[in-house]
Amino acid sequence: MSLKAGDQAPDFKLYSSDKQEVNLSDYRGKNVVVLFFPLAFTSVCTAELCAMRDDIATYARLNADILAISVDSLYTLNKFKEEQKLPFLLLSDFNKETSLAFDSLYENFAFGMHGVSKRSAFVIDKEGIIRYAEVLEKASEVPDFEAIKSTLESL
Repeated sequence: MSLKAGDQAPDFKLYSSDKQEVNLSDYRGKNVVVLFFPLAFTSVCTAELCAMRDDIATYARLNADILAISVDSLYTLNKFKEEQKLPFLLLSDFNKETSLAFDSLYENFAFGMHGVSKRSAFVIDKEGIIRYAEVLEKASEVPDFEAIKSTLESL
């Protein structure tokens, strides 16, 4: 069953690209945009996360932190974050548990890969409730950034 607006967001504990433990529950009292993306260094993922980077002032104004999650190792994510100068946390869901909890996992991906995060976006409010949920079936598509921002403006 898919998560939808109004559902409690599943808590998670993942490691960031700088080897720090991050729990979603640490963000209570803040609005959070949780982005799942398939793979670091791929064209659409790079474009998506750079769009968030380039609009970071808007998300800061909307009092929202950004957490970007993929199944890449934290070492890969660290290199990606450095190269793209991403000003938000990249979290490794190497064991795929969080992607699965958010119903954001491709069973089959390109080149015979299994268990890659689906591109998806969730806006989670200060109480940990999902206010916006978008899980994309096509990895070539990006989330609706305007809908994400308007959801944040309404909080």
